[in-house]
Amino acid sequence: MRIKSDLFVIIQARMTSTRLPGKVMLPLCGKTVLEVMLDRLDRFAKNIIIATTDDGSEKPIIELCEKKRLRFFRGDTNNVLDRYYKTAAFFGAKEGDTIVRLTSDCPLIDQEILQKMLDEFKKSECDYLSNTITRTFPRGLDIEIFSFEALKRAYENAKTEFEKEHVTTYIHTTHKDEFMICQYKDKEDNSKYRLTLDEDADYEAIKEIYKLLKCKRDFSYEELIDILEKNLYLYEINKDVEQKKV
Repeated sequence: MRIKSDLFVIIQARMTSTRLPGKVMLPLCGKTVLEVMLDRLDRFAKNIIIATTDDGSEKPIIELCEKKRLRFFRGDTNNVLDRYYKTAAFFGAKEGDTIVRLTSDCPLIDQEILQKMLDEFKKSECDYLSNTITRTFPRGLDIEIFSFEALKRAYENAKTEFEKEHVTTYIHTTHKDEFMICQYKDKEDNSKYRLTLDEDADYEAIKEIYKLLKCKRDFSYEELIDILEKNLYLYEINKDVEQKKV
């Protein structure tokens, strides 16, 4: 059992996505994609920090953060590990603290799943816990939780560009024997569903899901799965996108 620690929910956000530029600022239910994601995480509002870029493209993200009085940090566009570590350190993360990594292309993220994973992490000895290693949740509900010590070790020792770009690769893949890696799985396998925002087809599917939800934000994971199961055309919309990435 861990002692009480501070929690840092760090969401990486940039405007320079190559496949769908500016995707986090696309309109969704009268707001932006990023704002909808933040609405879905309202329980953790005081813990959230936006880790954006310092390449000059990030102005719309910064303006949104200032409007919503969100903490933010500008960091390296490509070395996201560097950006994550410096974001956490800048806002006072220390030994014993807990870091949550989320990406801003997940406007269907579920805070109940996040809470259950945090509860699991707190009572464990895990250095790293995620629901992505063996996937049972839909892509787009991705959550990674790790200790600040694990993040610091990765930051100080990562050598390859891949390790630096993907933040946690050093922890869960290339040096996994150095850490206690834990997985969080659902009782059902819903991994076939793709709910992340990376392509135009993803955007169309996500807009359709929110239309079916009448743009409400406080829907449950069970409600989401029910909609997906009753409207299988949503799966067909972006099935080809997912297959291209395999």
